[in-house]
Amino acid sequence: MRLVLASNNAKKLLELQTLLAPAGVELVTQGSLGVSEADESHHTFIENALTKARHAAQHTGLAAISDDSGLCVDALGGAPGVASAHYATIKTRVTDREEHRLVQDAVNKALLLENLRGVTDRRARFVSTLVAVRSVDDPEPLVAVGRWQGEILEAPRGEGGFGYDSLMFIASLGKSVAELDAATKNALSHRALAAEQMRLLMREAWRLG
Repeated sequence: MRLVLASNNAKKLLELQTLLAPAGVELVTQGSLGVSEADESHHTFIENALTKARHAAQHTGLAAISDDSGLCVDALGGAPGVASAHYATIKTRVTDREEHRLVQDAVNKALLLENLRGVTDRRARFVSTLVAVRSVDDPEPLVAVGRWQGEILEAPRGEGGFGYDSLMFIASLGKSVAELDAATKNALSHRALAAEQMRLLMREAWRLG
């Protein structure tokens, strides 16, 4: 089954395509079909994910799937939450998309560490909420949520991954997420947990896989 991914993030496309392949799903980005990104003005992952999935379905006439994810830190009341990707403000103008992402990641991590300075409770989780719809007016969206528990380091570790990966320490593995190989991350991550649930939902409700 062909699904429109309500995102233009190449890494997210690759990750979700790998995770959902067992369900017989083929993902195509909305951008490749000429669809702009939806407004993400809600305060919860599920509201944003549903909005994005419906937007992609409306403008393509195809079934769609969306992921809204981020980092939630207990001591910060769940922040940065849905604002994870744009937690901090970039003060210099960056036009290249990839360079912009790298700069944004750096200032986000710097702000997070500043806000946690002197804080001993550094428990946090990565959260991924996947929503899939068969059409824009699908009355039964499929919703799957994955949570990956960890704690925030006092300084970055590792060169892999993106976003907050280098600050998220997984105690059971003794490594930051940025120190994990792709296979391990894809097997254990919040998005992997959500995708596993989504595959089961697609099998039960959509008869896929």
